[in-house]
Amino acid sequence: GSEMCIRDRDRRLPSTLGTPCCDLWPCGARFRMTMKMPYLAAFNALERHIEDRYQIPVRVSDVAHPFTGDLTGDEIVVDYDVDAETALFILIHLFGHTVQWNLSDRARELSILQETHSGPLSPDLRSELERFELEACEYSLQLLHEAGIRDLDQWVSDYAACDFRYLMHYYDTGEKRPFTSFYVPNQPLISPKPIPAFSPTRWVGRWDGIVV
Repeated sequence: GSEMCIRDRDRRLPSTLGTPCCDLWPCGARFRMTMKMPYLAAFNALERHIEDRYQIPVRVSDVAHPFTGDLTGDEIVVDYDVDAETALFILIHLFGHTVQWNLSDRARELSILQETHSGPLSPDLRSELERFELEACEYSLQLLHEAGIRDLDQWVSDYAACDFRYLMHYYDTGEKRPFTSFYVPNQPLISPKPIPAFSPTRWVGRWDGIVV
C-alpha cells in the first residue's frame, strides 16, 4: 500500500553491513540521521538476506517525491531520505509484493487498481485488496523470521494495519494524508506465511505509473 517510485536506476550503493550510521552512503546519499539503530540493523540484515537468498537486488536511491520506494518484480528500491524505521517497512512490504507479483497476474492487476478503477470500491473488491495487502505483510513477517528477527511481530502488525487504513482512505477520498496519521498501536497480530518458491521477473515499476 505504500507509495513508490524510482529514478537513478543506474546507481548501485554498497552494502551497509557493519558501517557506522554517519558513513552509510557516499556522495551525501544516506538515511536521515534521526534513525533508530535496531531498525537500521534489521534493514541491513534483511538487505543481505533478500539479495543472498532470493537473488533480488536492493538499492537505496534518490526517489522522486512523494514516493518512497519501488519494485519491478526483480528489484527493490528504497528512498535514502527516510528514517530507518520507515525504510525497514518499505523494504519488507515491497518484498511481500514482489513475491505476489511473481506468483499471480491478479496481484499485478491489484497494484495498478488506481489506474484502472474509478468510483467507490465495492465490498468484494475492498475485501480482496485487504487480503492482498495482508498477504504481503505475512510474507514480510516470514522474511523477518527467516533472518532471525522475531521481536518485531507487533511492529509489523501495527504498520500493516496503518498501511491498509492509509490505502483505503486514499481510495475513498483521493486524499493523501500523512501515513503515520493512521497509526494505532497494539493491533491484532498477523501470522507469518511461508514464502513459495518463485523466480524474480521484471514486470513494471511505479516509474511507469503504478502505485502499490
